[in-house]
Amino acid sequence: MTETDVHSADPKPPRRPLSAGIKSLAVLAVLGPAFAIGGLMIVGNAPDPEPEIAEAAPLPLAARLLSALDIIDAPDPVYNEGRLERNETLTGLVTRLGAPVGEANAALQAVYRTDMIDHRRLRPGLAAETWVEDGRLTALSLRDTTDRSLLVTRKLDGGWTATELNAKLTPSYRRIAAEIEGSIYNTALKLGAGDQQVVDFAAAFAYDIDFQRQIHPGDRFEIFFETFEDERGNPVRHGEVLYAALDGRALTRGFYRFTPSDDGQTDYFDDKGESATRFLMKTPINGARISSNFGIRRHPISGFTRLHRGTDFAAPTGTPIYAAGSGTVLRASWNGGYGNYIRIRHTRGYETAYAHLSRYAAGLKPGQRVSQGQVIGYVGSTGASTGPHLHYEVWVNGDSVNPMSLNLPTGRKLAEDPAMLAEFQRRKAEIDALRLAGAGAMVAAALQEPPASP
Repeated sequence: MTETDVHSADPKPPRRPLSAGIKSLAVLAVLGPAFAIGGLMIVGNAPDPEPEIAEAAPLPLAARLLSALDIIDAPDPVYNEGRLERNETLTGLVTRLGAPVGEANAALQAVYRTDMIDHRRLRPGLAAETWVEDGRLTALSLRDTTDRSLLVTRKLDGGWTATELNAKLTPSYRRIAAEIEGSIYNTALKLGAGDQQVVDFAAAFAYDIDFQRQIHPGDRFEIFFETFEDERGNPVRHGEVLYAALDGRALTRGFYRFTPSDDGQTDYFDDKGESATRFLMKTPINGARISSNFGIRRHPISGFTRLHRGTDFAAPTGTPIYAAGSGTVLRASWNGGYGNYIRIRHTRGYETAYAHLSRYAAGLKPGQRVSQGQVIGYVGSTGASTGPHLHYEVWVNGDSVNPMSLNLPTGRKLAEDPAMLAEFQRRKAEIDALRLAGAGAMVAAALQEPPASP
């Protein structure tokens, strides 16, 4: 915990309330063009700081704002900061930082009356700052993301008001490319990508490759994605993946993020304008291993040798199971040796089946429409099963087929629409230019919208 003294060495006259106009000027002087408050951009030019001030360590944003408003400009205000710990409440955090419990609760009520923070879904790591003056909480700052914070201040009548502060971010871009070391996830994070960028990368290739079994040492990958920087040029968060590529033993392919103007459906397309999305997902479960393939086998319970009409994925009980494709639920009920069972009808004569579930997704019932990737149930070991796993089947025009070797129909092909193909090729050229240009201000300027015509 630290203590911040906002007084200079020179004596100052007694503090007096600032008028609204003077307060506005004070805010402008502190924030300049860097922040927007409550959605209204505040723009101003602060005077050049004195040399000794410029060299001093900057106060946190909320502290600078409060000082400008003359809210913490009092003898010996105590500033503390900390982060929410696991199983800790917001009240517990604020009181741990020095605020009396009654005032902590009163200040937090101003937050709960807004939609700024859902106190029922708090995550460990949320940052808080408190200012305590003469044993009374004067102000509180909460920050749940890198570019958004809440400032709670005491009003003249003793109540509290909460204000949202949003950082003004500048878009930029980043490209990472390397050989895979162990896993794409670990390699990408080591190079500066975030969890979401790896998820988006995997989603683009989910229909073409099994990441559990078809990634090999020496395979290479590339991810080109958006980043957002604060006014000091520091990256504060990542955005969409604009390009994803894999060059490996099992597959060599690259995808561009593109939103056709005719339907507004964002997807990833290869360099020929063919969608990464396929009619059915290759595997309707994440993080599982194949425990039994399609084909003739000796059944582990009955002992009979017969055709195993699907693929078994071993996974812990409760692992989510996804609809392999969009369609209509034909059945969601007990089915003998299959245990808890789901069957879905898709278009083009395709059906998929999912067996041995521990339970169904809430509300799932026959006749319901489901979307590709929607959770429909959870792994279990019901029916004739020796352990928790998903038994997955694919049927085409009434015949069972091997899901792992099936050549599935693809999604949209832009070549069938010359106008959309031309639109895609322009966007592809923009992304390729950005990839070659690299990151930084020059790249950020490349995607700026052209000025409006006079």
